[in-house]
Amino acid sequence: MNKVMVIAGPTASGKTDLAVELALKIDGEIISADSMQIYRGMNIGTAKPTIEERRGVPHHLIDIVNPDEEYSVAQFKEDALICINDIVKRGKTPIVAGGTGLYINSLIYNITFSETVSDWEYREKLNNLAEEQGPQVLYKYLKEVDPKSAESIHPNNIKRVIRALEVYKTTGIPISEHRETSRNNPPLYKFLVYGLHVERKELYRRIDQRVDTMMGKGLYDEVEELLSCGYSSDLVSLQGIGYKEIIAAIEGKCTLGEAADRIKTNTRRLAKRQMTWFKKTEGLVWIEYSDANTWAILKLLADALNNES
Repeated sequence: MNKVMVIAGPTASGKTDLAVELALKIDGEIISADSMQIYRGMNIGTAKPTIEERRGVPHHLIDIVNPDEEYSVAQFKEDALICINDIVKRGKTPIVAGGTGLYINSLIYNITFSETVSDWEYREKLNNLAEEQGPQVLYKYLKEVDPKSAESIHPNNIKRVIRALEVYKTTGIPISEHRETSRNNPPLYKFLVYGLHVERKELYRRIDQRVDTMMGKGLYDEVEELLSCGYSSDLVSLQGIGYKEIIAAIEGKCTLGEAADRIKTNTRRLAKRQMTWFKKTEGLVWIEYSDANTWAILKLLADALNNES
């Protein structure tokens, strides 16, 4: 069975740099598992690796949809498997790298849970209810019909709460049960899953530095450009961290300095949620990561891929 390397972890933990170094070492190609880097024109705020930072390593599933286009987990899984198949056929090693847990789980657990079912009218009804009465109303209902899913979904993640309720209404079965059933179908590849753990103080320093760099590179201008192209500030893509805060500054609701501080705070909170998610990922091996031990980690990962077992 062909092996696929997966490098997961919280934002700013160094996943991209490590994946590039590994790809250069083992002749690999990178498949992004980042739900924000899929969007064209959203480069600075998503910390999308530049052409220079990619160092000649092919990167897949970056810049594949416009900010106003929908892209589901099911689409990611389908596209990622196509990429993996192609990379393997060409005799190279696929490296999946990113911090979107649902994307990664869809691959390593071979999740196929009811992604084909949909009820647009019901979805619209729930969206309206959330706007009128707040997201807690939907989350309370989710806890009643699917408490297991409610444990893994943040109450304010309206999109995922609505999706879980939609699947339950359409099939009569909680989405968590669909997920468990789909796990009985073994994946086509052997996924070697590693998580990067960075000491909290150092991770927060990296986050602050990254946000300062984003601001210096022109995040404000990037957001202005997106809005001038006619993209609505209400889009899911533009409600992402780094974009919603700058939009607030553009609308005069806060200063640019306050926006930058909010991005740092919200990114730290995201990192905490990502760590909580990945701690529940079965089979994930944690690596204490720092610049000082990069080469030792590269050897560890390369050895794991070369191991016959």
